[in-house]
Amino acid sequence: MSQAEKQTLGFQTEVKQLLHLMVHALYSNREIFLRELISNASDACDKLRFQAIKHPALLEEDPDLKVQISFDEKANSITLEDNGIGMDRDDVIANLGTIARSGTSEFLKQLTGDEKKDSSLIGQFGVGFYSAFIVAEEVTVETRKAGAALADGVRWVSTGDGEFTIEPVEKAGRGTRITLKLKEDAKEYANGFRLRNVIQKYSDHIGLPIQLLKETEEKEGEEATQEWETVNKANALWTRAKTDITEEEYKEFYKHVAHDFEDPLTWSHNKVEGKQEYTSLLYVPKRAPFDLYQREAPRGLKLYVQRVFILDNAEQFLPLYLRFIKGVIDSSDLPLNISREILQQNPQIDSMKSALTKRVLSMLEKLSKDDEKYQEFWKEFGQVLKEGPGEDFANREKIAGLLRFSSTQNSEQQVSLGQYVERMQEGQDKIYYLIGESLSQVKSSPHLEVFRKKGIEVLLLTDRIDEWLMSHLNEFDGKEMVDVARGDLDLGELDSEEDKKAQEKASEEKKDLVERVKKALDERVSEVKVSTRLTDSPAVLVLGADDMGVQMRKILEAAGQKAPDTKPILEINPEHPLIGRLESESREERFSELAQVLCDQAALAAGETLEDPGQFVQRLNRLLMELSH
Repeated sequence: MSQAEKQTLGFQTEVKQLLHLMVHALYSNREIFLRELISNASDACDKLRFQAIKHPALLEEDPDLKVQISFDEKANSITLEDNGIGMDRDDVIANLGTIARSGTSEFLKQLTGDEKKDSSLIGQFGVGFYSAFIVAEEVTVETRKAGAALADGVRWVSTGDGEFTIEPVEKAGRGTRITLKLKEDAKEYANGFRLRNVIQKYSDHIGLPIQLLKETEEKEGEEATQEWETVNKANALWTRAKTDITEEEYKEFYKHVAHDFEDPLTWSHNKVEGKQEYTSLLYVPKRAPFDLYQREAPRGLKLYVQRVFILDNAEQFLPLYLRFIKGVIDSSDLPLNISREILQQNPQIDSMKSALTKRVLSMLEKLSKDDEKYQEFWKEFGQVLKEGPGEDFANREKIAGLLRFSSTQNSEQQVSLGQYVERMQEGQDKIYYLIGESLSQVKSSPHLEVFRKKGIEVLLLTDRIDEWLMSHLNEFDGKEMVDVARGDLDLGELDSEEDKKAQEKASEEKKDLVERVKKALDERVSEVKVSTRLTDSPAVLVLGADDMGVQMRKILEAAGQKAPDTKPILEINPEHPLIGRLESESREERFSELAQVLCDQAALAAGETLEDPGQFVQRLNRLLMELSH
């Protein structure tokens, strides 16, 4: 089909779904359509300014970048025009007909049909241009790419019902003009006063002029003249003094930068002078984006150099575990022609990254003083923060202080390591923790028995990343972190002399029994010992000090890798009647059967899956049958 014809094309399925949701779920806050369109226009001007560094000719015919908004009450329409980068036919189809974001269909599956919930989800997705359909029954876009010929303009028209038409058109200036034919119930927006209010509310912080057409009366014999009036402050928010910026302005700027509909949780605005000069404005969002765990998802800060926009998603300024942070960094020292490749090798960037990382951690520390807000943050981003100790050795202690855990004293993830240390018993010099699949499983674990008896708090770790985290977090505040399900349990001063003597005596007395059990379970366990951990259960499985835990095994297996073969240690409780029964069993076959059942039970209590559950059930049934005779 030749370029010169008008063509009708269909929207991608995801766009259709989003359009439907936009119009229905965001109905209560319709005026945001203007914020989104102005935001896009401002981005288009930023992009052109950046291109013009290499190709100054792009700006020559019209060097003053701006966004102009006019309205026509009679025709019930609004027109928004920018003289930014513009689009060609391919850009138009890619930007206005499809959503080229990984995970879009996953995101749409999360939508519930509950309008309130969905509107905040859509807000996280950032819908930009499509918000025009909240107020418009028809949208026309006319655009020409900077540097393209007059006849290379493109017109795109849609009523948002699944199709759009596209055709070539002559367009005088470069950039994009969007005309909205308003719905009957959105007439209020074809009004100068209403538009001015919305612009000042949402777009005051944008660093280029947003102009509104002034209404001038016609005098007899004269034509009405067009006069434009700038209605925003038009200087970039981060360049202003903190004292001049209201809380509302900070929040609106966040929504512009992050394309989010919700307010941020907190932010930090900072100017650095001296050896390096830059300004940073960093935000912690209220909600995690839907693609937080897709490691290839775009992330990072907006980079400006001397107020000229250079890069979206510059990820070189913060480590991966802080990928949820949004904001702007504006440097006075970097060259204007800097690229992603140069950013990776620039020593200046490393020292900025280190300073910005510390700034974010301090911001989170400050946030953690407000328990309620920090819980909100932790629920959304806690798992990502747990990646920190393994990635950022220099700030390990600081990150550790920001982590929150469940414990035997609190089922919610609200316990900080600092609080744990404060509550430690006299004579306690270690921080104890237990890793497992679920809270209910770890809470009833035999490993906790001696700790319960002595009233010692144990941290309960059930997130998938916890075992990996603990392999990098060996101590906090000078106190060793100890996994209570690993190696020999040494309670140090918390064990009385009597306890220690009783343990030595029991080990000596049960020597023969230990030998017999080891022989019966030789293929399944590496060692059998008399336990110091148990008070109620007959037996427990313990990992060797350097063995891989259940969680890491499962992660490896899920990734198709084989976990190394290791055998656990079986510890028995000499005080338990079942162990007494086992010891008095003279028939070796029966002894072996009982020992196998004990080992299976211990494996189940540790959250492991049995290799042969059928055999376990048969053994158990045989024992039950014998008991019933």
